[in-house]
This record gives sequence, structure tokens and C-alpha cells, in this order.
Amino acid sequence: IKCKTLLITILSQSFRDSQFLQVTRNWTFYFLWPLPQQLHQSADRDCLSPQRFSFTYGRDSAAQTGCSVLDAAFKRYFSIIFPDFTTLSGLLMPENDVKTRGCDGYPDEDSDESYTLSVSEGQAVLRSVSVWGALRGLESLSQLVYQDDYGTYFINKTEIVDFPRFAFRGLLLDTSRHYLPLYAILKTLDAMAYSKLNVFHWHIVDDPSFPYQSRTFPDLSNKGAFHPFTHIYTQSDVIRVIEHARMRGIRVVPEFDSPGHTQSWGKGQPGLLTPCYKGSVPSGSFGPVDPTVDTTYKFMASLLKEVKFVFPDSYVHLGGDEVSFACWQSNPNVRKFMEKMVERLKKTSYVQKSLVSDTVLEIWKGAKYQTELSRMTQAGHRVLLSAPWYINHISYGQDWRNSYAVQPQNFSGTDEQKKLVIGGEVAMWGEYVDATNLSPRLWPRACAAAERLWSNEEKTLNADLAFPRLKEFRCELLRRGIQAEPLFVGHCRHEYDGL
Repeated sequence: IKCKTLLITILSQSFRDSQFLQVTRNWTFYFLWPLPQQLHQSADRDCLSPQRFSFTYGRDSAAQTGCSVLDAAFKRYFSIIFPDFTTLSGLLMPENDVKTRGCDGYPDEDSDESYTLSVSEGQAVLRSVSVWGALRGLESLSQLVYQDDYGTYFINKTEIVDFPRFAFRGLLLDTSRHYLPLYAILKTLDAMAYSKLNVFHWHIVDDPSFPYQSRTFPDLSNKGAFHPFTHIYTQSDVIRVIEHARMRGIRVVPEFDSPGHTQSWGKGQPGLLTPCYKGSVPSGSFGPVDPTVDTTYKFMASLLKEVKFVFPDSYVHLGGDEVSFACWQSNPNVRKFMEKMVERLKKTSYVQKSLVSDTVLEIWKGAKYQTELSRMTQAGHRVLLSAPWYINHISYGQDWRNSYAVQPQNFSGTDEQKKLVIGGEVAMWGEYVDATNLSPRLWPRACAAAERLWSNEEKTLNADLAFPRLKEFRCELLRRGIQAEPLFVGHCRHEYDGL
């Protein structure tokens, strides 16, 4: 079979007024995950030759050779599209060397991830406003290429117009209850990019251990980690995670949960935690952070200053959940502190509105999360939904369907309230999860939430229609080295070979 050259042209520029957006006819559903907003395919197809396959930047593109994000993505996706070819001899790059705005930055909450993709007659044109949209388009392109039984690569004539439904599409990993080695985190970031998830919520420390190696307070990990050398994340490790994520258009949001969930902190920071009392004498145990001493505030200010320096994202998650009040109530100094607070609150007080409006609230608990969505948005808060996506909980059968059935904006409220739902995230807590079972427990179950947060809800309400696409995508994850568990009986053409 004589295969055509496929030239992939990248145009990083605004396309909102383009006639390309008028492609709305006869949309069909191919095996793409998550489902694009608009998709049209025909039976016309071209066979592809890896040796004659090339990426190039459009002449008028704002991004050109030297764009770190896209240059690396071209090489990465060539290997993904053609796994049988180990060399990049077929990957032709333009000679211009011009670095452009956005190529060396970080994705943020305002990043534009929209793109259009047109594949026909041996050419694919990918248009995007930003490099982050180009990454999402490259992912869709990679899923369009398939092989027949003889190993020949094909791609069908395709038109895609796509953009995310929600700007925040996250995944939480807990690295305190069980330490996750660096390779497991990086592999998770890869799978997130394949699913178009764009926020890695790193719940890096908690009660059991403090694996983050602080340059300001090194004893936090020296004394608070499971092991001070083997079970820590050095500054270099953190930088590597952030850069790996950046190259895939993924934000890294760290969480330093306080004032509760801080037992491991106290091992390396004496005087930080509240001494609990039994009657009139200390019991020998400790509770949440002690709010009565100035050293607490100086420590927290210094630590958070470092965190903001190390992690470039504008978000820092401060937890604030599950604070045990029993220890505070038992401590005489805390009781006196609270009495003084009550006296002060009897006088007129105010809080800057910006301090409240800049806070995003996460709804993480409760079966009736719709009530919380209504209440929080009515108060004017931006919210994230994670309560129905705690996929560390497992059950027999296809429990991904429960995640797929979630409707984040299905609550009592105005249209303006519903716009305050900026997204959601999958949570993988670590009580029973480490590197041995992380990937199969995450994937493809997390993909259900990924599609719910990216795709048009009206087009993706039917889980039975979604099943064939998700089954195929699970097989694609296996082919890419992600140890994703099966959805039901059957087999994949490319079984996981890393066992």
C-alpha cells in the first residue's frame, strides 16, 4: 500500500471568526475521549507512512520552532502515534528559531484550551489560540490514527471544533498516607494529559507523613517523613513534577492542609501543635495547630512564602477540613484565647471583600452536594465539585457509570449561580493506595469525570453510548503504558506488556 504524506500544520492564532467554525453537519461519534464539542467524520480515509509524516508550524503562526512546549509535544506524539517506530527520522521540523509568548510560561485558570482540527487529503490543520489548546488538539489527533490487522496506519477525514466545558478539571493524589514514587506521579500526569485533565491537585502532606523537603524548615521532612532520604520529595523532584506537568498543559496546585491534619508537622516543628489536656494536666497528645502563640503565625507565613515561590500556580489549597475541636476545648490557653476573640467580635469588624471573593470553595463531602452547590453559589462563591468523584472508593461492577452520571450544574439556582461552578476534580485518597495499585484504580474510572468536565453534557448523558468509546480508550491507555483496569469482559488488541 502506498501511503500519503501527512503534514500537520500548527496555527497558534485566534480562529473564532473563521469559517471553520461553521462545520456543524451530520456529527458522528468516533472513539475519541473525551468527546469533542463538535465532531464530523466521513468514511474517507488515508493511510499514513511514519517516514513521510511531519509536523510544521504555519507561516503566520505566533508559535514557531523553539517553542519548548510544542517542540517537545511533536516528538512525544510522534512516538505515541507510531509506537512501532523508535526513531524520529520522519519528524520534520522547520528551521526558524523564534521563541514566542506563552511557550515558556505556565498554564493558569485563564488559559484558552480551545482548538479546531481539520484532517483531509493528506493534510491536518490544527488551529488554536494558545499552545495549551494546541496540546489538546494534538491529543485528539493522536486518537484519530489507527492500525488495521496488517499494521498499516490510517486516519479518516475529520473536522473537530473543541473546547472544555469547565476550566478546572482536576485530579488529587495523596502522597502522605502512602508515599508515591516520582515515576508514579509522572505516569499519572501522562494519563491526565491523555484524558484532557488539566489540574494536578497535589495533597503532598498530611497527618501520617510530611514528605515535602522544605528548604526553610528541613526538619519537617527529616523528622516527619516515613524516611528522611527514601520517602521525600526534594526541591528537584518538585521542579521535575511541575515541568513535566507544564509540558502537558497541566497546572500543579499544592495542598498544605491546616490547621488540622498536621500531626506529622509537629515532629519537626516543636511548639506548633496544641497540647491536649485531660482535666487540668496535659495528656501527652497533641491536636491541631496552636492558634495562641505568635510563633505559629511566623512559621506559617514563612512556609507559605516558600510554597508560593516553589509552586508557580496562583492557587494554593489550604484544606481547613476535619479540624478536631476537642483538643482545643481541653486546652486552657486556647479557651482563654477564644474568650478574648469573642469579646473582640462584639465590636464592629469587617473583612475585605477581595479576601473572600478570591477564595474558591471545594465541595468535597456529602451525598446531597447539590444543596451545597446552591448555598455556596448563592453566597457568590466560586466552587469546585469533588464530592461525587472520590474514586478511591470502589465497588463491584462498572462504578464509572456513577461518576459519568454526575451533573455539576444540576442544582437549584440561577444561571449566574451555575456559572460560578468552575469545574471539579477526581480524588484518589491514599489510605489503601500506593504505587502497586494506583494506576488500575485511577484509570479508566477517572476518565468518566474527565469527559463530564470537558464535553457537552447533552451529548454525553448516555453511559451505554459512552461505553464503547471508553472501552476503546482504555485499550489505548494500555498501548501507551498506562496500567488501566478492564471495564468488563473482553480483550484489547494491545494488552498491557509491563507486567
